[in-house]
Amino acid sequence: MDYEEALDWLYSTQLFGMKLGLESVSALLAALGLPGRGQRFVHVAGTNGKGSVCAMSDSVLREAGYRVGLFTSPHLVSYRERMVVGGEMLSEETLASGLTQIRELVAGWETHPTFFELTLALALLVFEQAGVEVVVLETGMGGRLDATNVVRPEVAVITPVALDHVQWLGETLEQIAGEKAGIIKPGVPVVSAPQPAEVAAVLEAKAIQCAADLSVVVDAYDGRLGLPGRHQRMNAALALAALEAGGFEISAGAVMRGLEQVSWRGRFQRIGERLVIDGAHNPAAAETTVATWREVFGEEDATVIFGAVEAKDVRGVLDQLGEIARRWVFTNVNSVRSLVAGELAALVSGDVSVVSDAREALEAVRSDARVLVCGSLFLAGEVLSLVEGGQFEASAQ
Repeated sequence: MDYEEALDWLYSTQLFGMKLGLESVSALLAALGLPGRGQRFVHVAGTNGKGSVCAMSDSVLREAGYRVGLFTSPHLVSYRERMVVGGEMLSEETLASGLTQIRELVAGWETHPTFFELTLALALLVFEQAGVEVVVLETGMGGRLDATNVVRPEVAVITPVALDHVQWLGETLEQIAGEKAGIIKPGVPVVSAPQPAEVAAVLEAKAIQCAADLSVVVDAYDGRLGLPGRHQRMNAALALAALEAGGFEISAGAVMRGLEQVSWRGRFQRIGERLVIDGAHNPAAAETTVATWREVFGEEDATVIFGAVEAKDVRGVLDQLGEIARRWVFTNVNSVRSLVAGELAALVSGDVSVVSDAREALEAVRSDARVLVCGSLFLAGEVLSLVEGGQFEASAQ
């Protein structure tokens, strides 16, 4: 298969939906002889900040001389963003070759692997072929039954836990924390961000059960950082504590360079002077976005372009964003899970517009002083593709 054919096949597997559990992915990786011998893993779970912690860990490890593979999801613009080696996306030919090998392997399997399981297998396959020493691995959802939980890492990392994916992970913080704590393994050190009391109690109990050393990051990183916002300083401290707990040899210079140069698209990403793109899609993340907006822009308010997908606490997100919104522009998201823009608009009052898509939304705010795109990573990716001129690859997962 060429790259386009390979992606068409892979995206067709999204029809199988999402399936939590490790039996299928374990069989798939075993058949491929993965993960590679001698590879070391940094495994990151949590609700908010996972991607940023992964990006910082990757950047610092690369500056320290390690050959690093970074696995994250979802992508913003291109599927190739999901698996990066040495800070660079892999070629279309490399991914097409890997997907062809995997497709031939699973043809005829009674239980077909899911889209996410196939993506993880592809990442570990190309990482092995590229001679990756350390894999920074972001969970897809949850932790206990997430496909990534088949690895035994050097360190498990838990970013701030909040309510999200409640239909899959549970309706209380305790239930969700129990799923996130599932990445804790016997004897493997655990590093956690500060957590609500009920979350902390769950993590502590799991760590005791597994005889795993648990440490909680308290002090924020105070050096130069490539990502804006006070929350990113805590994320940086979490990443550094995790790398230390995992036994990685990293100099002070590598830390400084890695964190100063780190970038992570779609997370309070500034495009020129007017536009900010942020993927916040739950109330806790939106609260952080508002706080960062005030840090950067003071009392200046925003025109908010907003779109969202189903199964999210949209009202909670809008309540937070209302603190900085002087005008709303609601749009549909390029996803089969998109909520209807007109129905979203009914949840707020004031200066409200409804448009059909992201392109029309950008046209509608051409004369506005400050614009925040928010509500979904899918929307963030589509807007990025429009302003950067890339080819947007829509995905349901």
